[in-house]
Amino acid sequence: MCCLRHRHLSGEAVSWLDRAKENNGGRYSETHVENVKVLTKLFPFYGLQLLYRVCITQIPSGYYIQTMNSNLHLGDLLLPIGAMNVISILPLLLLAPLMEFMTTFFLSIEKTPLAPARVITLGHTCAAVSLLVAGFLELHRKAYPLVEQTLSGKVLHVSSMPCFQLAPQYILLGVAEALVTPACSLISFQLIPSHIRGISLHFLTLSYGGGCLLGAFIIQLVYFCSGGNFYPNSLHDGNLERFFFLLALLMTINTLLFWRLSYRYMDLSVQGKPLNSSSLSEKLLHYKATLRFYDTIEHLSTDSVL
Repeated sequence: MCCLRHRHLSGEAVSWLDRAKENNGGRYSETHVENVKVLTKLFPFYGLQLLYRVCITQIPSGYYIQTMNSNLHLGDLLLPIGAMNVISILPLLLLAPLMEFMTTFFLSIEKTPLAPARVITLGHTCAAVSLLVAGFLELHRKAYPLVEQTLSGKVLHVSSMPCFQLAPQYILLGVAEALVTPACSLISFQLIPSHIRGISLHFLTLSYGGGCLLGAFIIQLVYFCSGGNFYPNSLHDGNLERFFFLLALLMTINTLLFWRLSYRYMDLSVQGKPLNSSSLSEKLLHYKATLRFYDTIEHLSTDSVL
């Protein structure tokens, strides 16, 4: 009875969250605490998406500046700078239905499709390669002679390299987005109990916003450390390729870390089933049965003595 009163019958707490359970002297039910433990297991997953989102934000920032300082003329037609962004959208439009078809095909022949964690690792690799390619193309772009180009009524001296030569880096980031975003949503949805899936998806969205802030911080830090050398008024005199190489190195490390931890998110067979409270009911019934048993023995012993 002393053990039952002080909640020691369930065993010692395995983690610090277990101390919040009612049967360990806490204030929360076992179901609630176990669901929180499942959610906390995804925090490293969310954190490793931050740097990937920094890479994706290069399309409207670093890649945009690189395109603006390239030759945008297609014959006599001056293309808008945002025309290259369409190239990054095409892989997403083409790969999304193709991946859905392949998944359906594998399931129809009773074979397991590629795990979402593996797909994310592949997407992170594409992002790292995209930044590496962008660095080499920036060196290639600066090797071309300068020409005059009018943008928004302002004459700029830009590289004579055609902007379409930058297409590989856009395509690789588009492939990465087509691979990573659906797989991240799938993991955040299926590994979490149904009634807290909204919270999980909000954390995933928060990681996307955090990646944008992290990217701004890295840019400001690099600008401060280089004294403005990476982003001068004339990009031809700058070292934007070093920034791309730095991001490629960081993204490679991030990819290796995610690959190391991906085993945690491989098994989606549980599909976020919440902890069932039947185990608690069975445990209490077992305790009551035990008490009744000993009470019966006591009465039998008393009757036998009388």
